[in-house]
Amino acid sequence: MLNTQRLIIRKFNIDDAEALFSILSDEEVNKYLPWFPFQSLEETKIHLQKFYLDTNDNHNFYRYAVCLKEDNVPIGYVHLENNNDNNDFGYGLKKEYWNMGIITEASRRVIEELKKDNIKYITATHDINNIASGEVMKKIGMHYQYSYEELCQPKNIKVIFRMYQLNLDDYNKRVYKGYWNKYTNHFVENIL
Repeated sequence: MLNTQRLIIRKFNIDDAEALFSILSDEEVNKYLPWFPFQSLEETKIHLQKFYLDTNDNHNFYRYAVCLKEDNVPIGYVHLENNNDNNDFGYGLKKEYWNMGIITEASRRVIEELKKDNIKYITATHDINNIASGEVMKKIGMHYQYSYEELCQPKNIKVIFRMYQLNLDDYNKRVYKGYWNKYTNHFVENIL
């Protein structure tokens, strides 16, 4: 379990199904994510078991519930998938908590743990229309590297993603090229 001034960042447990459903079923929260909003508590329980509970002891996954200290109920999530070479970092938050710095605060704390565990770098991508997600990436120290177009599944829509990276070992010349090499429509934007 990790703590910040306002937050408890912990592994999900079986009692978190309803709270997770309130996050994953919200259309606005999931608008830019590669899945449709969840339709039922039962669907959420299956996802909770498979994605969170079954991997709690797997050191290739850092999957945390983000909770306020006052009630320890999940209002969001932060995760890192380091089961391949992209070390994909992601997050989500209930919309009533947007613009309060909560995901930035949680992400910074998780990144401290990743450094302790000798994770060399993390990457994150966002739909170019999801400006707020890109702002979080910048606030946690990530740097824009390139953009690419992907046919995003299961929604079957073309999306331009921006790829950000943070080298935790300070080797700043490293750039993850996996998406660049995978997708033929890739380019570098002039982003401040």
